[in-house]
Amino acid sequence: MMTFTYRGADGCPLHATTVGSTGAPLVLLHGGGPDHHSLLPLAHLLADRHTVILPDVRGYGRSVCADPALHTWDQYVSDVVALLDHLDLRVAALGGTGLGATVALRAMLAHPERVRAAVLIGVEDIEDDQDKEAETAFLDAFAARVRTDGVEAAWTPILEHFPPVIGAMVRDAIPRSDPASIAAAAAIGHDRSFRDVGELAAITTPTLVVPGTDARHPTELAERVVRVLGDGHLAPVSVSADLHTADDLASAIAPALRAFLAVPR
Repeated sequence: MMTFTYRGADGCPLHATTVGSTGAPLVLLHGGGPDHHSLLPLAHLLADRHTVILPDVRGYGRSVCADPALHTWDQYVSDVVALLDHLDLRVAALGGTGLGATVALRAMLAHPERVRAAVLIGVEDIEDDQDKEAETAFLDAFAARVRTDGVEAAWTPILEHFPPVIGAMVRDAIPRSDPASIAAAAAIGHDRSFRDVGELAAITTPTLVVPGTDARHPTELAERVVRVLGDGHLAPVSVSADLHTADDLASAIAPALRAFLAVPR
């Protein structure tokens, strides 16, 4: 493995790790809460065919960013482009879990020429206006708890509502989390990723969708996304309650990812 630092367009220092060194480049973005460590087991299972690049998304892990104004979807997409440019990559496969999947979708819309294929693991819900207001209030309350009680206390009442694997990955990342940065990252709740699934119809990049199974990452949404995408494919596995660790997740989904990414494009 190799770790390195690169800079976002705003000059913010960001950090990433690579696993493997000779295969086609694959950037995997973790979800909101964990850091790049959550995807290391998956990266190791793919590294014989891919150079897997695992950034700490802005706000998480080593990519500290305590300014709430710098946590927007456009900024996260810009960070992906900055990473590709830093590595002199004209194009790469791109994937992510949860928040990372949303960033990948936004990147495909904004820069389709930079993404040759995509993998979405647990697509985040696309809310109507009322649900979006509730999500914003929820994340504001989470940020307030982080600032007053710390990161672990802020997550405690939340994680029981997610599949075990998500809880395990978040808990693992807490000791590596900067509280001010985690609180700032919750400001993403004030930005709107999409208003309707139909917006994704403009994406023609070949995309594999691994369904989630909880309210935040609903299975039905994954199925709708596949139908809307120009070249969408539903994976034969899901982020189910049977998965308890990052290793479990990697073992469950790696075969589907390997088969999908092996198709020449």
